[in-house]
Amino acid sequence: MPHIQTGLKGQKEMVVEHQDLASVMGNIGAEVLSTHRVVLLMEMAARNAIKDCLPEGKMTVGTFVRIRHLAAAPLGSKLWAEAQVRKVEGRRLFFEVAVYDEFEKIAEGENEQLIVSIKNLLAKVIKKTIR
Repeated sequence: MPHIQTGLKGQKEMVVEHQDLASVMGNIGAEVLSTHRVVLLMEMAARNAIKDCLPEGKMTVGTFVRIRHLAAAPLGSKLWAEAQVRKVEGRRLFFEVAVYDEFEKIAEGENEQLIVSIKNLLAKVIKKTIR
């Protein structure tokens, strides 16, 4: 399995559907892509950049995100996110991320993810459900 290094790139595409709209999340009248959905698309592109490099039993979890939402994307828009590994510090991965539609860049920013053990993460979650 390849080593995670700076420069690795990932991408994720989507079409804006009704459930992705800001109006569905409570911003009444905003029939455009919600910011939280932009963040998810960015994180998915970042994961795609390193998915073939993760050891068996490991995954990444998002730990930090900072973005600028630059433009609106209406229902039916075709979007794609691009991510590139900017820095690797042990288990911490830092990505530059951006989202585009067919006309312009609609968001840009940074995403940090942490490599974790799936088994350990699930064990911690189970402890929270036992009362």
